[in-house]
Amino acid sequence: MNVEDKHKIKLERLGFSYERGGVHTARTMMLAELRALMSFVDAADAAKPDYLEAIQTANCLGKRSGKTRTLTFRHLADLYALDPNLLVFRALRFFWQRDVDGQPLLAALCAYSRDPLLRATAPFVLGFQEGATVTREAMEEFIDAQEPGRFSKATLKSTAQNINSSWTQSGHLAGRVRKVRARAVATTGAVSLALLLGYVSGLRGESLLKSDFTRMLDCSFEKTIELAEDASRRGWISLKRVGQVVEVLFPNLITSQEMEWLREQN
Repeated sequence: MNVEDKHKIKLERLGFSYERGGVHTARTMMLAELRALMSFVDAADAAKPDYLEAIQTANCLGKRSGKTRTLTFRHLADLYALDPNLLVFRALRFFWQRDVDGQPLLAALCAYSRDPLLRATAPFVLGFQEGATVTREAMEEFIDAQEPGRFSKATLKSTAQNINSSWTQSGHLAGRVRKVRARAVATTGAVSLALLLGYVSGLRGESLLKSDFTRMLDCSFEKTIELAEDASRRGWISLKRVGQVVEVLFPNLITSQEMEWLREQN
């Protein structure tokens, strides 16, 4: 097993996912459903079966059939884990309740760490200048170029639509039919989650503030620092900065067991 595969296995313990499938062939990142579910199941330590029961038995998302409820749960669990034993979801839940304005980006960051298709399209979308048009056809071409012939024409079309819809829900695109590049709204919670995801991926110091995760925030280095300092003042994270030296820690979020895994990883 190579180093990269070992790294992926360690991250999967924390809630990252590298499954080849990906929800986006069938659905978007389902922000509205996630919001409704998190409002219905409001206990931070609720277990995965509690989320299943909320969707399946209480039908908190108002789905017509049992089959649709089962599928909806599966998609949401694929995108967000819905399991407090996994750091990625536990952190999402922590910031979700504390930073309502940040929910679109929080959901996007979590889905990015768990959905390979969304992850693969991030550099493509983020590379557009603000105001530039991002067509479905351009997205189809980009997806097809990653693995030529993997998807049929029909699947490619619906996947591109779903991906563009997700980037609209996250705030990176705007418009119903014609999608244009917009600027996502970075918040204190979103910055905190982006830093956490970078940290557990092995980044330290200033590189934490310039990761693929912080790139999702659509804000400058200075603004990222400013929001991280705000998070530190609130006690959500711990940030120490002396000149160019930056240290970020997550005492409220990472368990001692998870810290052990991270030490092994490094």
